[in-house]
Amino acid sequence: MSAPSLSHRSAVPILPDYNGACLATLVPALLSGSAGGKGDAAQPPTWLPSPAREANQIVLLIVDGLGWEQLTARRELAPTLTGAAGIERSITSVAPTTTACALTSIATGRPPADHGLLGYRLATPRAEIMNVLRWTVGTNHPRDARQELPASALQPYPPFPGAIHPVPVVSRAEFGGTGFTAAHLGASPLAGYKITSSLPLEIRRLLGAGEPFVYAYYDGIDKVAHEHGLGEHYDAELVAVDRLVADIASELAPGAVLVVSADHGQIEVGANVELLGRETMAATRLLSGEGRFRWIHARPGAADDLLTTTTEQYHNTTWVMSRDQLIDEGWFGGPLRDGVIDRLGDVALIPHAPIAFLDPADAGETSLAARHGSLTADEMLVPLVAIASDGNI
Repeated sequence: MSAPSLSHRSAVPILPDYNGACLATLVPALLSGSAGGKGDAAQPPTWLPSPAREANQIVLLIVDGLGWEQLTARRELAPTLTGAAGIERSITSVAPTTTACALTSIATGRPPADHGLLGYRLATPRAEIMNVLRWTVGTNHPRDARQELPASALQPYPPFPGAIHPVPVVSRAEFGGTGFTAAHLGASPLAGYKITSSLPLEIRRLLGAGEPFVYAYYDGIDKVAHEHGLGEHYDAELVAVDRLVADIASELAPGAVLVVSADHGQIEVGANVELLGRETMAATRLLSGEGRFRWIHARPGAADDLLTTTTEQYHNTTWVMSRDQLIDEGWFGGPLRDGVIDRLGDVALIPHAPIAFLDPADAGETSLAARHGSLTADEMLVPLVAIASDGNI
C-alpha cells in the first residue's frame, strides 16, 4: 500500500450539523412549508434554498453518492445542478456517511442515534453480522433476515414526519419489498421504475395527480464511483445525471420545485486498503461497519488494549475512537436509543487519509475504487439545490 499524504495527519472530522443544515433535518424542513406538510413551523429554515421555501409542490431527488466537493469541482459538466439555487453552500450528511444510515435519516428526519441503522453492516443480537442494504445475515451462506429481524423492530420510526398524506416514492422497482426499503420508507407507496428514462415520467404523473410532496431516488453516481472511481466514467455519469435533473425540472407544474441532494460524497481509495494485523485480529471477535468506518468488536476484556494498539498503529491516517467517545462527542446525534449500542463495536477506525480497512468476511467490498463512510469533506458535504417550475433559481 502506498503511504498516505502527510497532510492528512492534522485532519479534523467534519461533524454533522444535526441541529441545522443536515440530512437528518431536511425532510422536516421541507415539510414545514405548504408543500404537503402541516405548516406548523413559524418559517422554513433559511438554509433551505429560497425556491423550496415557497413551493406548492416539492420533488425531493436524492442522487446517491453525489458529494458537494465532487460536484462543484466539475461545474462545466453539470450546468443545471451548479446553476441552481443553493449551490454556493453545502449541507452535512450524517455519521457514518453511508447509504443505509443516511437514507434512513433523510426519510425519518432523525439522527442515527434514534433510528439505529448506523452502518452498512451491523451486529445482531445473535453476534452475527447483518448486511443492512440486502437485509441478510451470515457470511458464507447469507440468509434472508426479514422474518428473523423485522424492519420495524430494528427501525421503528415512520418516514416523512410532518406529511399530511403518505408520500409517494419513485425508486427502482427491484427495491420494492426489500427489508431495507421497509426499514427506511415503511409503507410509502412505491412508483417503481426499471429504466432511468421512466423516472421523470413517474414524477410527472404524481405531480399531475396533485401529490404535494414526492420523494425520488437515483443510484447511478454511487455505482459508477464504486466501480470506476472518480475519473472519466464518473464524469460521464455526472453529465447524464445533470440531464436527468433537467428532464425532471421540465416536468414540474407551476408552483412546483425540484430539490436535489445526496446521501454522501465519495473519496478515491483504489488499492490503498489495509487488512488488520495479527495482533489486532487476535483481540477481535467480529468486524462490522464498512472500510472507511470500520468497527472492531473486541474479545471480552480486550477493548482497552485494542484501542491502545490501533491508536499507536493507525493514528497518522485514521481517527481511532472508542464507541463511548463517539457517542459522547455527538457523532451520531445524541444518546443511542435503547438496544442500539450492541449493534456497534468497541473501537472504530475512521480514516481521514484515502485508505480503507477491509473485512475478510465481506468479499463484496474488496474491489471498490471510490468509497465513503468517514467524516472528510469529500464524504460529509452534500449539495442542496432547488429549481423552480419556471426554471428560475
